[in-house]
Amino acid sequence: MPEHDRLFKELLSTFFIEFLELFLPDIASTIDPNSIRFLPQEYFADLTAGEDKVIDLLVEVRQAGEEVGFLVHIETQSYAEQEFSRRMFFYFARLYQKYLQRVYPIVVFSFDQPYREEPHNHIVEFPNLKVLEFNFTAIQLNRLNWRDYLNQPNPVAAALMAKMQIAPSDRPKVKVECLRLLATLKLDPARTRLISGFVDTYLQLNQQEEQVFQEEIDRLEMNNQEDVMEIVTSWMRQGIEQGIEQGIEQGIEQGAEREARSLVLRLLSRKVGELPEEVRSQIAILSLPQLEALGEALLDFSHLSNLTDWLKQNRSMQ
Repeated sequence: MPEHDRLFKELLSTFFIEFLELFLPDIASTIDPNSIRFLPQEYFADLTAGEDKVIDLLVEVRQAGEEVGFLVHIETQSYAEQEFSRRMFFYFARLYQKYLQRVYPIVVFSFDQPYREEPHNHIVEFPNLKVLEFNFTAIQLNRLNWRDYLNQPNPVAAALMAKMQIAPSDRPKVKVECLRLLATLKLDPARTRLISGFVDTYLQLNQQEEQVFQEEIDRLEMNNQEDVMEIVTSWMRQGIEQGIEQGIEQGIEQGAEREARSLVLRLLSRKVGELPEEVRSQIAILSLPQLEALGEALLDFSHLSNLTDWLKQNRSMQ
């Protein structure tokens, strides 16, 4: 759960205006980009649950041409909660009391199940009087079809398609489409890693799905194919680096090495063609650091001779 919360908060804070443009374009179009200010985390004691709650994201913005701003409060809810709408009202009331500003509340429901539409209001009323009707914007990802976001040139779409309504058989295809869209955006390396890491976290494929994933990549146009392959290779390098830095146990390390070697061989086959057995044998004895180096170098390969030259030059590493 903490990792889930971190991923969503990092995504929505990095791409705040893009998030609004994707789901609330009428609001986004009025906001002065220079007015966006992220406020410190707010902690509230939830007396009903007997625990402290932390507001996920609170942003102060101003509409163009206006002197008075308002707050955008975003919650990411990863599980179904019976009285969640009431909790959102409590958040709203306390924020409104503290800041004396208008508050625009948004909830991103990110759980996989249930599929029913979640309530998005809290009402207090009597037969002759409606005391309160509190509403918030609800974005329930498992009720959104990923195909509707395929052609949205938006980094948040590239990430959140991974959490939308996906048929089990479509999982490899959705992962490829997320990366294809990401590649077209030409983001800087840090933002590309953020999105690609988000996608890889929520669309982890089994061995059979991985094979379909590779076949889907092969169907892409050459330019898109190379861009997506570069992102996939970066996952491998990051995974290896993280594993080494964390000092993972030997058995897990061997598993990471096998996975890295398998990915390098697949990428090489697509870049330079079928690999001779002699070349495969040389790759079979490479260590994790060598596989990492080869994974980076192969992006520039176009012929088998590039690979054999690299292996000759790096024999000293063995």
